[in-house]
Parts: sequence; structure tokens; C-alpha cells
Amino acid sequence: MFDGIKAIFNRDPAAANIFEVLMYQGLWAMTFHRIAHFLYSIKIPVVPRFISQISRILTLIEIHPGAKIGKRFFIDHGNGVVIGETAVIGDDVTIYQGVTLGGTGKEKGKRHPTIGNNVVIGASAIILGNIVIADNSRVGAGAVVTKSVPQNSTIVGNPARVIVREGKRIETLAHADLPDIVGDIEKRIKKIEDKIGA
Repeated sequence: MFDGIKAIFNRDPAAANIFEVLMYQGLWAMTFHRIAHFLYSIKIPVVPRFISQISRILTLIEIHPGAKIGKRFFIDHGNGVVIGETAVIGDDVTIYQGVTLGGTGKEKGKRHPTIGNNVVIGASAIILGNIVIADNSRVGAGAVVTKSVPQNSTIVGNPARVIVREGKRIETLAHADLPDIVGDIEKRIKKIEDKIGA
């Protein structure tokens, strides 16, 4: 719990004092998870899942007891976060509300993402399958990620694409260069009308 408190103070400018930090739902979700994960790892039946479900009811964050989570993990805001059974999360990771680290179906074995160290995952991002988000990467809000991401990358969009790698921008989001679909349709209609003499 102390690592979690330190992580909140280091990463959330709104963390004014210890009393406020102790009300963070992400801190409580992780405290419950650490207990449930320990019991799960020593093969205690049912109790770890019961603890995780109580935690879900109290915090609105669902973390399967089997998920392996590193040090100084910080869930900011937290509502709607789902972390699957075989997810592995490194140290110093920050995730925001609505994030899903899920599977892609009913496959067995390792079926959830592995998140490296020092990764930030934006609100409502969805990361699915046995893929790796490598160290020091950033996942944009609302991204849908189904393929592994190299370290030191920034990914955005649905489907997600890498826009920064090793600190260098590899793709620009030039909104002024987006196609004018309506204008193109109007031009095509005009050509057709000219051909038929309408």
C-alpha cells in the first residue's frame, strides 16, 4: 500500500494530502488485489475471487486475482477498469478510467496483455490478447490495441497505430489533409449529371 501511496503523490497533481489519497479507489482496489493475488498464488480456492468481487463492488474496478501487477501501479479515477486473469503489468504503470486489459475469446493459457515498465494507458483504451506493450510506451485515450507495441512508442486510434517511436514522430495527424468525402461525392454526381444531361 505504501508504494501505491507514493505513486499517487508522484503522479497525480490533485493529491493534496494523505487523507485524500486514502480515498482513492485505485489504491483500495490494489490493496484488495494484493491480498487476493497472494491467496490465488498459494492455490486457496474461491476466497481470492470473492475478495476480487467485493473489491469490484466497492471500487468499480475489476482485477482478476491471477493478474500479476508490479510495484507503484497507479489507477487514476478508475471506474470501469478491467484487468484479466493472465495480464502482467510491470512497475511504475499508470492507467486511467475505463481501461480494459482483456482477452480475445475463449482461448486457454496466456490470453491477456503484458504491459512493460513505465507505461501510461489513457482513458477507455482497450488492449486485447496475448500482446506486449513494451517499456516506456504511451497508449492514447480510446485506442484499441490488438498488436504488440515496441518500447518508447506512442500509439493512438482504432485500430491503434504507432505515431511516435523512440521519441521521433513517424506519422502526423494532419487534419487539414483529411479527404473531403462529401465534396468528392458531389463532384461525382455532377459528372454523372453532365453525362446524362440532367
